[in-house]
Amino acid sequence: MANQCNVIILEEVKASRTNGWTLCYQWCRYDYADDSKEFGYRFIWRWPGTKKLQAARGQARIPSVELLRELVAAAELAGWGDKRSADADEFEETFS
Repeated sequence: MANQCNVIILEEVKASRTNGWTLCYQWCRYDYADDSKEFGYRFIWRWPGTKKLQAARGQARIPSVELLRELVAAAELAGWGDKRSADADEFEETFS
């Protein structure tokens, strides 16, 4: 069975589209059912009107690298865009 997770949004910047959808870049705490916690960033869409988060199996479509960079820059300008999760150094660079 998967380890259930509750995501707590700690910080957010967003970009709204003309059709009402909003792309959000967030710094979050992931609280797992086994009482472990992790921190990290995510992109997620908010629905038009209700502004509820769109659960899309953990994926959000990013329309362009330009928009991605703008959101990351806005997070840095807001003072939280350079945070690091405790496990950030566990990854190897494997670009193809």
